[in-house]
Amino acid sequence: MDAAVNKPRQNAKSDLDANRPTREEAEAAVRTLLSWIGDDPDREGLVDTPKRVLKAYAELFEGYDMAPDDILARTFDDVGGYDDIVVVRDIPFYSHCEHHMVLITGRVHIAYYPDGGVLGLSKFARLVNAYSRRLQTQENLTAQISDAIVTHLKPRGLAIKVEAEHQCMTLRGVQKTGSTTVTTHFSGRFKDNPAEQTRFLSLLKNDRN
Repeated sequence: MDAAVNKPRQNAKSDLDANRPTREEAEAAVRTLLSWIGDDPDREGLVDTPKRVLKAYAELFEGYDMAPDDILARTFDDVGGYDDIVVVRDIPFYSHCEHHMVLITGRVHIAYYPDGGVLGLSKFARLVNAYSRRLQTQENLTAQISDAIVTHLKPRGLAIKVEAEHQCMTLRGVQKTGSTTVTTHFSGRFKDNPAEQTRFLSLLKNDRN
């Protein structure tokens, strides 16, 4: 897929921080929502809920405070001449739909052909977190991960597959439990070579022993 990547403006984060509501204002907003759904924000079980929600949101949306450029800044060149495919599969992630703010859960699979350097394997998981722990669409998440790897690692080829379940489909609306969405991105030697795409997808199907 060649989805357009929603790239933030260079000063977007500082602009957002400057306009960020205070903790007190955010807690008041949670109280308003509790009242709107028909509950009493002053009852015992909900008195501290606004504080707990803010603490949870700080973790659930920590991607806004993570810098993909820093995550991908260091590569390793001493790979003993290895230049074949590298596959990192089954990277679990959770995100939240930007349309309904409900949960998205899934897995990301990444394969690339190095061009002189490789990335530490844990960096791929951190990169996925940096983009997934924000309000997202699956298409944009796929494109952002792809764009970051191509920009910083410059591989000879990159393949990405994202599989996810969206609670906006399973818990509301059509309520089709078990339905999944798949997005892919191919660049370099993967893009126009069906054999390479097949190799990537077959490596994802191999049983673990």
